Amino acid sequence: MFRKIHSNRDPRDTILTELRKEFSHYFEKASHAIMRKLENRPKVSFWVMVVLIILSAGLSFTVFRNKAPAAKPHQIAKVNAVSDGFSQILSATQAIKQGLALKQQIDSLTTKKTLSKKDSEVLINDLDKLHQLNKPYSK
Repeated sequence: MFRKIHSNRDPRDTILTELRKEFSHYFEKASHAIMRKLENRPKVSFWVMVVLIILSAGLSFTVFRNKAPAAKPHQIAKVNAVSDGFSQILSATQAIKQGLALKQQIDSLTTKKTLSKKDSEVLINDLDKLHQLNKPYSK
């Protein structure tokens, strides 16, 4: 159906070499003009470069300087390790209990040969809930 297209180009030809062939005379003219200007007025060229360097340094230290972000005041959080630890343990056990209940319900639905519309909706909702329960722990 599709025919192979054979290219008989020289493998040494690249885009860069073709661009050089096409535009080389423009670059040569520009480089000769710049060289003539630099050879005719070397002191002016030097002082222009010095002024541009000074201007660049001045702009980099004033206008283009990265300003440090404003420091946020540090709030010292009161840590109550015992109650925080117990609350984390209780929330983890609650999540495990919910996960086990959801897994049992999912297993009972997947063992059925055919699912009704209500069963498939319950299965999708249970899978979403199970995914949400596992989300905080999958970091």
